[in-house]
Amino acid sequence: MNKGKKKGQSHSTRPPVTVAPKWVQYSPEEIEMIIVELAKKGYTPSMIGIILRDQYGIPLTRPVLAVKLQKVLEKYGIT
Repeated sequence: MNKGKKKGQSHSTRPPVTVAPKWVQYSPEEIEMIIVELAKKGYTPSMIGIILRDQYGIPLTRPVLAVKLQKVLEKYGIT
């Protein structure tokens, strides 16, 4: 009997929070400029999200900016 279908189901899930965290010290305009600068350096959207999380302490851009990171890049003509 193969029980391979049960593997990988114990991962954590992100809570459905729509409010920006209180500890984020950057304004939405500052976050947009950081995103644009990182995109101009050649980072992909996934890498930009990781850098924002690890170096700037911004867990998610959507609650802070009310749009996805990809929409910010499209707004500035970077895709």
